[in-house]
Parts: sequence; C-alpha cells; structure tokens
Amino acid sequence: MGQATGKVALVTGAASGIGAACAMLLAKEGARVVATDIDAGRGVELVEAIRAAGGQAIFLTQDVTEEHRWSEVVAEAETTFGRLDVLVSNAGVGLAAPVVEMTLADFRKQNAINLDGVFLSCKHCIPAMRRAGGGSIILMSSVAGLRGAVGLAGYCATKGGVRFFGKAVALECAAAGDKIRCNTVHPGIIDTPIWGKIPLDAETSRANAPMDPHAIAHRSVPLERAGTADDIARGVLWLASDASSYVSGTELVIDGGMMAGAFFRT
Repeated sequence: MGQATGKVALVTGAASGIGAACAMLLAKEGARVVATDIDAGRGVELVEAIRAAGGQAIFLTQDVTEEHRWSEVVAEAETTFGRLDVLVSNAGVGLAAPVVEMTLADFRKQNAINLDGVFLSCKHCIPAMRRAGGGSIILMSSVAGLRGAVGLAGYCATKGGVRFFGKAVALECAAAGDKIRCNTVHPGIIDTPIWGKIPLDAETSRANAPMDPHAIAHRSVPLERAGTADDIARGVLWLASDASSYVSGTELVIDGGMMAGAFFRT
C-alpha cells in the first residue's frame, strides 16, 4: 500500500476499462488523480467511486486530439494538486478493417487519437513534470505494437508508433537530465469494453459481430485466459512508482505469454 503516495497522476481515457482501473489503483495507492475522458457521465462516476473509497481525484472532460484542451488540463492539475508526477496516456480507439476496405477518414481518426493524442500528452505534460522535479510517463501501446494482426493494420501502425515514440521521449528526457522516465505498456487480450466496439470478426466474417476476448484468449494465449484491466493497472502502478526508478525507454508486456513465441494448444 502507498506505492504512489505523494504523487499526482493524470490518466487519459479514464472513464472505463484499463484507464478506469489505473485511476482507481493509483488513487488507492495514495496518488491524487486527474482523470480525463470524453465520456463525462462515466468519468464523474469514477471519481465519485474513488472519493467514496477515501481517495482524491477530479474529473475533466477532454478530447485528447485538441491541443488547446491539453494546456487547460495540465493547468487545472497543477492548480488543484500543485504538481504533476505521472502521466498515463491511455486514451485510444481500435478500428478494425482490412487495409483495402479501411477508409482514409477512419485511418486518420485512429491516428489522431492513438498517436496525436499521445504526442500532445507528452508535449504538454513534460514541462509540468520538469517543474515538479521529475516523473514517469506511461504510454499505452499493445501487443499489436509488437507484431502484426489480420484486420488491424491501421491499429498496429498506431501502437507501433507509440512504442518507438516512447523510446525517443525517454532518450530526450534523459538527455535533458530532467529525471523523467518514459515507458510503454503492451497489453495482450484484455477483457475490456473496447472489444464490443470493434465491428469485425475476421475469423467468421460476420458483419458487425463483436469479438469475444475470452474465445480468442482460449485459443491463442498460453495462460488460456483473457487478462483483466486490473492486470494492466498493476503494471502501470509499478512504472509510476519509485520501485521502477531505473526503468526507462522499454516495454512492459502483459499478455499471458503471447509474445513468448509460436504457441499451439495440445
């Protein structure tokens, strides 16, 4: 307990799924949390739950693709809590379609949220972290940022971009001597609401059939189960805490063994 005591953490895409789990756990471990999302209803409910459990948090509505809003969010974090120590750049979207069928509009929309939003989060949070004397940047990527996947070429492009963007940011911060670390997190098959929003089942070609993470995990994950949002949040907590003070510019893969190699269940 208390692994994040004294820290102020900003979590984007915090209204549900992995973002909500990260915000809840960081608050439980002593961080004061700034939770942001486009979903104000769920965001407010999250903050109420954190406060009911004895934690400290505020919610701010935010579209991570809007630069002017980033300036306002960071300013509000510093005004309310006095500093910023941790960034969990989690907001993202998954749009599945074969390359030849994906529209340029959807490709650009996914890039805007998954890449532009991450870029803007670092651009605007690093100066605040420097004012605080250091910090930890945690960028949410995916196993799709480590390997390809059928029907997810556009998504893979964004998550692979996040991976290498994070490495460059880690080196820039190290070169500046600002005591800011940056790492990427790569979830595997995690049971979150995002699966119900991916309108494609590449294996059965059923139009608008949501993917079933449990069925996919049973076939392809060595540990034979889908992960939970809390599995990812525990990794994020470690990267946010001083326990990982010598870790920067690398990937934390939380995937039940998927990236270990080719796997065939007997």
